[in-house]
Formats: sequence, C-alpha cells, structure tokens
Amino acid sequence: MFRNQYDTDVTTWSPAGRLFQVEYAMEAVKQGSAAIGLRSKTHVVLACVNKANSELSSHQKKIFKVDDHIGVAIAGLTADGRVLSRYMRSECINYSYTYESPLPVGRLVVQLADKAQVCTQRSWKRPYGVGLLVAGLDESGAHLYYNCPSGNYFEYQAFAIGSRSQAAKTYLERKFDNFNGSSREDLIKDALIATRESLQGEKLRSSVCTVAVIGVGEAFHILDQETVQKFIDEFEIVKEEEVPPAEEPQPEAEQGAAADQGAGADQGGATNEGAAPMDI
Repeated sequence: MFRNQYDTDVTTWSPAGRLFQVEYAMEAVKQGSAAIGLRSKTHVVLACVNKANSELSSHQKKIFKVDDHIGVAIAGLTADGRVLSRYMRSECINYSYTYESPLPVGRLVVQLADKAQVCTQRSWKRPYGVGLLVAGLDESGAHLYYNCPSGNYFEYQAFAIGSRSQAAKTYLERKFDNFNGSSREDLIKDALIATRESLQGEKLRSSVCTVAVIGVGEAFHILDQETVQKFIDEFEIVKEEEVPPAEEPQPEAEQGAAADQGAGADQGGATNEGAAPMDI
C-alpha cells in the first residue's frame, strides 16, 4: 500500500470503488498479534499470543471479559479494542438493567458493527484499527463472531486473525469437521495447537499465550498460566524436532537391477540429448 490522492479522507472513493482508509485499518488488524477462536455446541475458546514491545516491558491484555456470557479477543490497535470492549460492557449492563435478562450475542455484535460503520462514513472520524473475535453463549447456543473495522461481521465455527494467522487458519481448516462435537478439553487443545502454528518455530509456553473459555454452566473466564501449562504438557503440544524416517535397505537383487537401469538410462541420455524429460 502507498499514499495516493484517494486515501486522504475516509469518505473519498477511489475510481476502483475502494476506501483506502478502511483498508488501512484492516491492515492494522493483520499487524497485531494473533488471536484465535473455536466453538462447539456447548463451548467457545479464545486464545491469543502475548507480544511485548521489549524484553523490559509486559505484554498488553488482548482478551477482555464483557459479561458472564460474552468475551472478546482482539488483534490490532489495543487502545481501540479497550474502548470497544468498554462500550460492549456498557450495552450489556444497560440491557440487563432494562430487561432483567442477558443481552443476546447477535444483537450486541450488530450494535458493535453499526458503531464501526459510522466511522467509515464521517470525514472527521477514523475507522477503528482493531478486529474483534466475540465469543458468547445465549439461548440459541454458542457463538463466535468476527467484527471487522469496515463494519462487517461474520459468524464462524473457528477463525484466526492477526499476524501470521494463516498457519493457524490452515490447521483449523484441517480439523474443522471435528469442532462441533468437541469437548471443552479438545477445544483448548486445538486452540493451543493453532496458537503454536502461528508462532512459527517459537516454543509454546504458558507465558506467551492467553486462553479463555465460556460454556454451558461455565461463565467466561481466563485460564491461569498453571492450568494452560498443564494442558500444554498433557497434550504434548511443545514442538519437537521431527526426525525423518530411515530409508529401508533394498535387497541386493533390486540394487543390481536399479544399477542396470541407471546404466541404460545413461546410454539413452547420451543418444537423446535435448529431449524433454517425461513428466512423473
């Protein structure tokens, strides 16, 4: 991406029908540390990578509790995510005070998307530079939504956002069919493995990731480091160097036949120079 005459204002359309300021906000989500969400029929698990600015500083909080039945994981500009989570908290409290029942997850996600969309249609505002994975549980079951800075929202069975999230998405796509019937422990295991994939070679420890769970009969809460480390040890998620299998020795007869074939191929190659090799 580069600066051009159509990206100075969020309300200016390019001839190609693009809003560059909105695209820049979506790019900010890709630059944030990875966040991962998975859901089954009864549980939703959120996981994120803890990334510190330096060795002397602590990491910023990436998972926020909104209510007992809703939580969010963010990727992108953490300050924007903190403001939006506070807005969601306020909406849940107001709805609970008025109707004496928990706010449905889908309704809160729509309100959040409408709030983000307003910032794409006002010249004196800027889009929120954060993506949110909203995990919730209501009367209709478990839900996992992704809210985009453009104002769009999507419901997923499993999803990953942030930097190096493509490797986590690849793993989630491979295991996608099993998530709907997975247990709480299996979801946590898959979330940790997907988090390990996004680290790309870095060793997975409880200090570099945060995991939160919500489910039937279980309010949204963040697991402590000791519990996460137990899951890592139990499921043997710590990445080990894979040793390539040793080749089986060939019988002497087969080796002699292979040598004869190689000699014949050499002779044939001498007579047919320039011929295109056969596709195997």
